[in-house]
Amino acid sequence: MITNLAQEVQAFTSNVFLVSGDRTVLVDTGANFDAVAAVRSEVDDLDAVILTHTHRDHVGNLAAVKDAFDVDAWGYDTSIEGVDHAIADEEPVRLGDHEYVALHTPGHKNDHLCFYSEAASVLFAGDLVFQNGSFGRTDLEEGDREALIESIDRLLGRIDSGLEAMHTGHGPSVTTDPYDHVELSARMARQA
Repeated sequence: MITNLAQEVQAFTSNVFLVSGDRTVLVDTGANFDAVAAVRSEVDDLDAVILTHTHRDHVGNLAAVKDAFDVDAWGYDTSIEGVDHAIADEEPVRLGDHEYVALHTPGHKNDHLCFYSEAASVLFAGDLVFQNGSFGRTDLEEGDREALIESIDRLLGRIDSGLEAMHTGHGPSVTTDPYDHVELSARMARQA
């Protein structure tokens, strides 16, 4: 089961997805709200924290969550404070009851990862793409529009056209034709 713990939060934060099952993980920790209490309202314990990337709005609560649940954080770049273990490009990662593949997708930030499960038909897109053709900012440090376009194209080449759910770093999850939203993001990123 996938639950967005930040869905009702009014503060500036990323989405925070609790993926429960065989391996209960938190995908991103968000910022500026009590993520520990939000997790505890759903489950007693966490097995890991998985990071799409390390912008502050995605990791502001990281230290508090790691301390409260005595868990490690997994991300692309262990040289970044708080990231305990590296996830390599194409590495399998267990989220809940399903195996996902980690896809290194820079452009918004160098350490950006998406997580895709063909079996579950689910994509965690981080800040690479959003609903209705939106895409991640490239005007921040490490932002690169050409790299972002390449990452979106790579994602399109990997995900199934029948994708059932796309969980994004901000805004609502997309459960109606998410593949079409990713295609639109690829077109819009080229036009902007």
